[in-house]
Amino acid sequence: MREALPGGRGEVGLFVTCLVDLMRPSIAFAALRLIEAAGYKAVVPTSQTCCGQPGYNAGDAVAARTLARKAIAEFENFSFVVAPSGSCAGMIRTHYPDLFADDPEWLGRANALATRTLELTQFLVDVAGMTVVPSDFAGSVTYHDSCAGLRELGVKRQPRALIDGMPGVDRVDLNECEECCGFGGLFSVKYPDISGAIVQRKCDNIRAAGAQAVVLGDLGCMMNIEGRLRRNGDEVTQVIHVAELLAGK
Repeated sequence: MREALPGGRGEVGLFVTCLVDLMRPSIAFAALRLIEAAGYKAVVPTSQTCCGQPGYNAGDAVAARTLARKAIAEFENFSFVVAPSGSCAGMIRTHYPDLFADDPEWLGRANALATRTLELTQFLVDVAGMTVVPSDFAGSVTYHDSCAGLRELGVKRQPRALIDGMPGVDRVDLNECEECCGFGGLFSVKYPDISGAIVQRKCDNIRAAGAQAVVLGDLGCMMNIEGRLRRNGDEVTQVIHVAELLAGK
């Protein structure tokens, strides 16, 4: 079963991600609004689940392949697949082909899907050519680059281009913006002391930037940073997913 929003430039499959679905579904609705504003029909396969990244990172190739096959079958007929997460989009683009390196049939299908899978701001800028966003947010923001989005997908200029096009927004540079926030999925569970030190340094840089909000493209980073800021006693700095910043609330 599919649920779709109207649009005219084509059909896009939205990979919601399990973290967004369970923890912050408003991000998915923001992504839908942006895709629709770009003139595309956003389609959400309702049977979608996880991309398989937790199993892949834990070394459980059997579980990862099972979920990857499911995702490939659900999304391979779309012209584009868009995810509001560099981490999950990176899993599909970078690691799905590795998972099926010894399975020619599924390798071909994995490669085909990988070439059409994009992080949200990548799609909006590089495919849709979006320059004006629906949001009327006003204030100062700084931007944190997620590891997977930056290093696996090359997402860097796209979110900044969209943010810089917002007339009421002043973007402030973040020191060490490309450094990890310490989340890393299972990394934060396996190595909590190291993870805590990394996120503390990230939060120190965010506070030093002095912006009203820190904007990010991955919910994992967002939850990790927001949690540390609040534990530090900072109840003022907003932590906003880039989809919600661009779409407005």
